[in-house]
Amino acid sequence: MSELLENPDFFLLDQDLSAEDVALRDRVRAYGRERILPVVNEAWEKGEHPTEAFTGLAELGIVGTFIPGYGCPGLSRRAAGVVARELGRVDGSVNTFFGVHSNLCMGSIYMLGSDEQRERWLPSMARIEKTGAFALTEPAHGSDSVSLETSARRDGEHWVLNGHKRWIGNGHAADVIVLYARDEADGQVKGFVVEKQQDGGYPRGYEPTVIDGKIGKRAINQADIVITDLHIPAENQLPGCRSFKDVNTVLKATRGGASWEAVGHGMAAFEIAASYALEREQFGLPIANYQLVQERLATMLSDLTSMQLLCTRMAELQESDQLTDAMASLVKMTTSRKALDMCRTARDMLGGNGLLLENHIGRHVTDMEVVSTYEGTDSMQALIVGRAITGVSAFTRTRR
Repeated sequence: MSELLENPDFFLLDQDLSAEDVALRDRVRAYGRERILPVVNEAWEKGEHPTEAFTGLAELGIVGTFIPGYGCPGLSRRAAGVVARELGRVDGSVNTFFGVHSNLCMGSIYMLGSDEQRERWLPSMARIEKTGAFALTEPAHGSDSVSLETSARRDGEHWVLNGHKRWIGNGHAADVIVLYARDEADGQVKGFVVEKQQDGGYPRGYEPTVIDGKIGKRAINQADIVITDLHIPAENQLPGCRSFKDVNTVLKATRGGASWEAVGHGMAAFEIAASYALEREQFGLPIANYQLVQERLATMLSDLTSMQLLCTRMAELQESDQLTDAMASLVKMTTSRKALDMCRTARDMLGGNGLLLENHIGRHVTDMEVVSTYEGTDSMQALIVGRAITGVSAFTRTRR
């Protein structure tokens, strides 16, 4: 049983990983156990970044995930998924920071930027000497981010931006923020890079405020950002972003990260519940001796294995460029539902002890509530799958 708790991989899927990917998995796993777990509960309770846990990620050779060169590892889709899985297994906030910095921000610069821009920003970001953010979501546009209203107007050698962004991870502290806005001239979405100034502050017109009162992902801060006549040098426009279709290329390249994270949360829930069941005694026996507890653990392992199989196949389809939006949505919907249910089940099995941060499961429960919402809510994923089934869109006016 101890081996299954250390690596809940009932169908031996990790046996198909290369030796390099196994070493990568073990590095991330050990880092999580030794560097993240000892500090994250205090940071989570305070609602603060555990900076020491973030900066050390550069030592692991994972920053930049799928990007080749510029100090980045050029990982396969499955290896990148394993990284998200192992980070989510220890803490969702650290995984969110990593995904925002390494995948969305750096990915935007790599895929949509010029050679000069890649050389300018990516190497220092790969070393986490500079951190990144990805500013797409707005107060009125989450699921329909394609309708974003932040505007951009060319004025000589600058662009002038006005608008409002919200739920921007690390948007209050990042050195490099990729920000998307709609060009007033042609109505198309363009990408821009906002940089901190030499004095460590932001240029006038970029006003971030940390969003307080969150119940999940508390060890990473999200920002509400008011943008008023923000002047961006023309050289900071990403030339590869000419419309929202180009933004979608970045989203497609990073798609699946939330599903792999959900697997990580599910692995943690299973480990916590099974370990507790073996140690906790009631009525003279460890509760693992009771039929109801064993049934719940068996169901959790079944759900976890299903999630692992789905994500493994998703990575294979990504590598062969066969993954469709509907396929990705089915995986996100399924993994989010199952992982959230697993976390809730584990919390219940721990009884009152499950409410204590020291037992970790409460953090996974609320973090999974966030995973179920970001990168497309459960309802939106279901409607995308429903459209593939019926040929009818239930969330726009378009009909077959």
